[in-house]
Amino acid sequence: MNHKQLISRNIELFYNKVSEETRLNKGMGVFEFERVKSLIEKYISSSTLKIIDVGGGTGKYSEWLAKKGHQVYLVEPVPKHIKLAEDRASKLKNKFSVQLGESRKLEFKNNFADLVILHGPLYHLQKKEHRELTISEAKRVLKSDGIILGFAINYTASTLVGLLNGLIHKNSFFKMCKEELTTGIHNPPDDFPWLLAEAYYHKPEQLKDEFINQGLTHINTYAIEGMAWLDKEYFTNMLNNKKQKTLLELIKITENDSYLLPFSPHMMIAVKKQTTYGK
Repeated sequence: MNHKQLISRNIELFYNKVSEETRLNKGMGVFEFERVKSLIEKYISSSTLKIIDVGGGTGKYSEWLAKKGHQVYLVEPVPKHIKLAEDRASKLKNKFSVQLGESRKLEFKNNFADLVILHGPLYHLQKKEHRELTISEAKRVLKSDGIILGFAINYTASTLVGLLNGLIHKNSFFKMCKEELTTGIHNPPDDFPWLLAEAYYHKPEQLKDEFINQGLTHINTYAIEGMAWLDKEYFTNMLNNKKQKTLLELIKITENDSYLLPFSPHMMIAVKKQTTYGK
């Protein structure tokens, strides 16, 4: 099978090298997993929902949603992840469906899902028209009054990291930061092969516009890590109950503050497909 048209070769090579499977089990990943679940939870009612998890990776979120009783459909372009997701689904009583595919062409009928999660596609599509296609496809497969949750990387992410750890003074790293801050395009320099593969880093306002331009109604944009990760001892303190409580409270009171959003490496947008009458 030729996966080339599904996803850029660089992205597939990146995910074949790194482990998406273990990423959420350690370091920042553990917190990210819990935090993202709490944000998704704001939009899942107790009734059984049809949920499409686009770019669902190895299925950690799909598994969690299936265990809550929802009907979950995972779509993923990386074959290595598909295999892991299938293994994960096979162990469940309420299995989730797994299909090789990608966000610009979803194999679902119109008005199919109650909720669409775009957890990855917006990171990796550098071309505006590809992101537009992704959003319009998510809207197409969504029922009226359905919700899309889109995840994006902030345009400041590398720059803040570079300032905190001194990498900003390395020419190739700074060149990459300038590109992200001015165009949103992220390409890792050759001397930093461990950085995320080619990606797109959004400005919060622009992320909102990309959804609104598709006729979707903006509900809210959330900081995922917020500014709490700027704590010099972030990892250590997140393991200390008392200090973690302080950091989580900081995230909570600032999660929807548009002025502070750029201090968060990741953000989640929630939008709604409003019922249109007479159409």
